[in-house]
Amino acid sequence: MRIRFMFAAMFAPVLASCASLPGPACGGGAEPKLVAQLLFGRNIGERLGVSENDFRRFIDAEVTPRFSDGFTVLDGRGQYRDSSSNRITREPSKVVMIVLGDETRDAPRLDEIAEAYKKKFNQQSVGLVTQRSCARF
Repeated sequence: MRIRFMFAAMFAPVLASCASLPGPACGGGAEPKLVAQLLFGRNIGERLGVSENDFRRFIDAEVTPRFSDGFTVLDGRGQYRDSSSNRITREPSKVVMIVLGDETRDAPRLDEIAEAYKKKFNQQSVGLVTQRSCARF
């Protein structure tokens, strides 16, 4: 089953409102930044449909060109309740964590990545979680 999270497009207003919130007090040379986590389910239907190589090629084609300064990819295990069957479904997933350099420029890029994944791998949604944090590189 496809992973079901809120559509990334629904978070555009959230990103905009986060921009107006004061950032955390950061020390040690860190700066307040918005951190985004994109949540990608890898099942298509009842089976694993997005292989490691498929996901790597997706990252190379869609994420790297938009966030060439860097990001982190983590393996995950997603779980959700299928609304049509009311059944708990579990699937392997990937989490891509990105520290946004310029929120105004980068927020639409997150939506573009989510839309590309949904289209390429026949997914209903891609999760997007954002939070204010302190970052130093």
